[in-house]
Amino acid sequence: RLSLGPLAADGKLHERDSNQRSPDHSGSTLSVKIDCKVASRFAHTVMTSTALNKANVSQEVFFEVELPKTAFITNFSMSTYVGEIKEKEKAKEQYEKAVSSGQTAGLVKASGRKMEKFAVSVNIAANSGVTFTLTYEELLQRRFGKYEIMIRVKPKQLVQHFEIVADIYEPQGIAFLNTNATFLTNELIPLVKETITDKMAHMSFSPTLEQQRKCPDCDGTLIDGDFIITYDVNRAEDIGDVQIVNGYFVHFFAPADLPRLSKNVVFVIDRSGSMHGKKMEQTQEALATILDDLYQEDYFGLVTFDNTVEFWRQSLSQASEENIKEAKKFVETIKARHMTDINEGVLQAVDMLTTAKKNSSLPDNSASMIILLTDGEPTSGEQNVSMIQENVRNAIGGNMSLFCLGFGYDLDYAFLDVLAKQNEGLARRIYEASDAVLQLQGFYEEVASPLLLEVNLHYPGSVVNSLTNSHFRQLFNGTEIVVAGQLNELEVDNFLVEEWALMFPEQEYIFGDFTERLWAYLTIQQLLDKRSALHLMVDGDPHFIIEIPNLNDALCFNTDDQPGTIFNLVRDPLTGFVVNGQTIGDKKVEPGSKGHTYFGRFGIVHETFDIRLTSLRNTIFSILPCYSMELHVSKDRSLTVTLKNSVKFVIILHKVWKKHPYHQDYLGFYTLDSHLLSQSVHGLIGQFFHGIKFEVSDLFQGKDPEKPDATMSVKGNRLTVTRGWQRDFRKDVKNGETVPCWFIHNNGTGLIDGDLRDYVVSELFKSI
Repeated sequence: RLSLGPLAADGKLHERDSNQRSPDHSGSTLSVKIDCKVASRFAHTVMTSTALNKANVSQEVFFEVELPKTAFITNFSMSTYVGEIKEKEKAKEQYEKAVSSGQTAGLVKASGRKMEKFAVSVNIAANSGVTFTLTYEELLQRRFGKYEIMIRVKPKQLVQHFEIVADIYEPQGIAFLNTNATFLTNELIPLVKETITDKMAHMSFSPTLEQQRKCPDCDGTLIDGDFIITYDVNRAEDIGDVQIVNGYFVHFFAPADLPRLSKNVVFVIDRSGSMHGKKMEQTQEALATILDDLYQEDYFGLVTFDNTVEFWRQSLSQASEENIKEAKKFVETIKARHMTDINEGVLQAVDMLTTAKKNSSLPDNSASMIILLTDGEPTSGEQNVSMIQENVRNAIGGNMSLFCLGFGYDLDYAFLDVLAKQNEGLARRIYEASDAVLQLQGFYEEVASPLLLEVNLHYPGSVVNSLTNSHFRQLFNGTEIVVAGQLNELEVDNFLVEEWALMFPEQEYIFGDFTERLWAYLTIQQLLDKRSALHLMVDGDPHFIIEIPNLNDALCFNTDDQPGTIFNLVRDPLTGFVVNGQTIGDKKVEPGSKGHTYFGRFGIVHETFDIRLTSLRNTIFSILPCYSMELHVSKDRSLTVTLKNSVKFVIILHKVWKKHPYHQDYLGFYTLDSHLLSQSVHGLIGQFFHGIKFEVSDLFQGKDPEKPDATMSVKGNRLTVTRGWQRDFRKDVKNGETVPCWFIHNNGTGLIDGDLRDYVVSELFKSI
């Protein structure tokens, strides 16, 4: 096996100690090159690795890369391979067949929902090579008054040609720039070359094969860690810098020399049993330092929780020297025990801040925030994460920010991430390591100095369109607000020239239409932050189920139409994502009885990624190959499909006894709670993606004594609905899980927009 960087998959280079020199050079990594270009904070990075198999037998090569969490992969290619996206088992079977026969073959490995990891393995035929090229883009975030480019490199073997190159162009001018790496020795430091002018900087690092060695007589490499570039730009004393390229603008807002606002902060500390030992010790040590760093005009509180909630004091205290001393004594007494009631712990903190505001005991124009530290999932009190999110969002009501720190790996980080973003905050994972105390302190320092509250950036509607988010809850010291949009034709000269420093970056130093790509990046990133609380299903009969976890309820409706009808289920014009479904009927229908229809075929389209995915009852395959899609076929006949940065869904195959006189195999379609689409999404189920408000009243006896009827008020209509049950097959494909729902009669009339016929399309891949 060969492994090549920037990051090797498992480090299993040979059946020997990788530090010991060996004369066997039958397989080697010829080159690893990382080329990063930055224009106005927008980074475009290309990673290229080439491996050669000089042996007379085939060998397997692994290519695995760790990327910044905020980066989007925009391209990936293998020069010796053209693949097809197939069912996982079939792909693995063909791959192993090619490996055994010595041919060149590749298999992309799934990496789950973690966008920061990309992996692929390929079998290289004898005396042949392969080149991998991966491209990703990201908007550099300003933290602590600087931008950071971090490139993780772990080739785990010596590389004949290794090179890192970075070029930065900033029209505002470069204020300072530093380059470092976690693996630099005194011998490697001189190999880092920097050339810096007013607006441009060039960095390079290219050690020879001998300079990479850990020692003269070993094959171990020194190149193992992070290559880091930090810099900042010059800032004028106005209220922002606007850059325009090809009809798109980007506005960078980070005013200098603003006075710091006082803050009101409640620390909510998990003291459940899993925090016992090192984690609690590190938390206590970090809190002691953080309390010392509070400013005297700040107000603070301490809340601890397991299955019960306790307070240092019932109300906020000013950060006086005496109060800080007493709080630190309390922190020393916190002991880990019992269960985890996150819901009650956070709600009590919200109540503490809300009460202080009502009593006018806080300074005017001060920033209120909650900092939650937990290492686990809710195991006491309210344990439904959707309900917790709803409870907290309703309690906070946009009046304060919530920041979530997740300690370790044994927690639902996605839950904390949504919880924070729904309340104008952010989440951060604290890794269990010796520097956990520094991680905790570092996070606090990011939010320790608020400068502005409720920042609204206004742009004239006659001049701009397609704006990204222009309202921000707060601006912290050392950070930056970025807004992008499109300029209307002929309006460039009228674009706020008198107020803001208008810049037109020099074309020769930028990469293509970077402002448009930056706008698209921000648009998608902000869509990713808007997580829906709905689970939408298309399965069985009735076909449609809209599960609403926040209300612990669901709506369902059927479609009565001829077999073969194609319905548009989801259509998002902004992301280009479309799902259409074609119905099938029973094998035969007895005279006088009602025939049932199910979905027997789905067509999934993603225009942005140029994907056409067909799902049939006997096979699931992709018409076009695409590396933006991840497929996983489980043993229980369910297919999980993840389209990068867009949506994740499950298709389930329901098998029916082949000799059944009436029924036949059919499919179910489920969107998962992690999928993200725009506000423009529509379709038979897409229209419910961003929520549905309804009220049910006046229960009365219906035709079925076990299924009461009621009156539902929804979308301005009053409907008679029936209480029933439907099965959710996501967790148990064979038997399903019973879901109670309100059944809307007459093809969902009154619930869906328009008429059922409005959703009929002519083709399975119809995208408009």
